[in-house]
Amino acid sequence: MTLLKTNFSRRVFIMQAIAVSGAVLTAQQVAAQAALAESDAQAVALGYKADASKVDKAKQTKYAAGQVCSNCALFQAASGAAAGACPLFAGKQVAAKGWCTAWAKKA
Repeated sequence: MTLLKTNFSRRVFIMQAIAVSGAVLTAQQVAAQAALAESDAQAVALGYKADASKVDKAKQTKYAAGQVCSNCALFQAASGAAAGACPLFAGKQVAAKGWCTAWAKKA
């Protein structure tokens, strides 16, 4: 019976440790980017709605049809993404079809 000898060098160990650390950090960032709830204090203050078609036009006089997070200058996501980051809601994802009073037209 022969035993297989594994050559486990320090270099291999360090490369594997770096890969695992990177995977853990990526997973933490994804978890930290939870969806923004309409009940969040900042969301309430800015009149955020995850679905712009449900904005109360009587209360939100700044709203105009066609304004959604995906065409806002603050929205940070790839084209066609369902959600993305917004600097006003750090660590949270806003819906691409959402809206808030800070909406600004993309240049």
